[in-house]
Amino acid sequence: MRHGQSAGSHDGMGRRRLLAGAGGLLAAGGAAPALGLPRILPDLPGQQGTAFPARSGLRGITLVVPTARAGTTDFAARLLAPLLARRLGQPVAVENRAGANGAAGTVSVAAAPPDGRTLLVQYSGYHVAIPAMLPGIGYDPLRDFVPVGLLLDSPQVLFAHPSVPVRDAAELAEYARQHPGTLGFASSGPGSIQHLGMELWKLRTGTDLRHVPYRGTGQATQDLLNGKVALFMTTPPPLMPYVADGALRALAITSEERHPSLPTVPTLIECGLPGFVLLAWFAIFAPAATPPPILARLQAAVAEAVMEPEFHDRAESLGAMVRVLSPAALTARVTRELAKWRAVVQAAGIRGGE
Repeated sequence: MRHGQSAGSHDGMGRRRLLAGAGGLLAAGGAAPALGLPRILPDLPGQQGTAFPARSGLRGITLVVPTARAGTTDFAARLLAPLLARRLGQPVAVENRAGANGAAGTVSVAAAPPDGRTLLVQYSGYHVAIPAMLPGIGYDPLRDFVPVGLLLDSPQVLFAHPSVPVRDAAELAEYARQHPGTLGFASSGPGSIQHLGMELWKLRTGTDLRHVPYRGTGQATQDLLNGKVALFMTTPPPLMPYVADGALRALAITSEERHPSLPTVPTLIECGLPGFVLLAWFAIFAPAATPPPILARLQAAVAEAVMEPEFHDRAESLGAMVRVLSPAALTARVTRELAKWRAVVQAAGIRGGE
């Protein structure tokens, strides 16, 4: 699908990817029932048969993805778009607005008219981790946005270049303690879940690793494959094929239990770190002040769409955890994780831009 093209094709879906799933459970009471959702969504008052009132002749909805093509955020948006279009009765386009560690796309949605036509498909690294490290990033995740719905949860997998002589994360911790400061780990940018997740791993294991930030997952992956960087903790879609080919090793997964799609990859808990569960998540947000009737319609449409086989079955068959999370529970999660990552930033002594 080209930049800004209306949904309806899955040209990127045939690539070899494995979407990691979430082994951790959502907070008690956070998930709404997956069944029994309305199959026919209510029309807005005075707009029978339409999703939104026409505005200056403009039709359609744009899902803004604040990353480049081919990442998990983009994957989720393009999987969802045709299903959302079907329910809302108008085109839904996916537009990638990458840049500034996710701030370019995120800020553009915060500033968009709150009419339900411009929505943010967001990665938790951009929504809670980076704001925890850079409070002046240009947007406030709680003040500037209202939740529409959770799409996916995904743990991270800790990958290593084969030149690192370890088989799992327990051996990695021992090796890193014996060789302080010699191993570099990649991230898609300062403040990403990839960055702060590894900082948390360093704190828990008492190790000294070098952070090597990149501007995205693509170049980080290439340098990992070339041995220019030793480690990369990230969601698996771009990397699992290389594990199958022997070009990389998967040392551990950050879920509570091994995932059925990755049965040979141990959890960090198994590798000696009790309670180490780290989930990246992907969700939709609307600009603050979006009218409640429009917001309610969007929330119902997303909750229904993610449980459709085209979304739910494909994602779960690839290892994802798909859940319907209430808007209140999603807001609570954002609040809780902002506090968590602020504590990690403080404990690790991370300064903005590191």
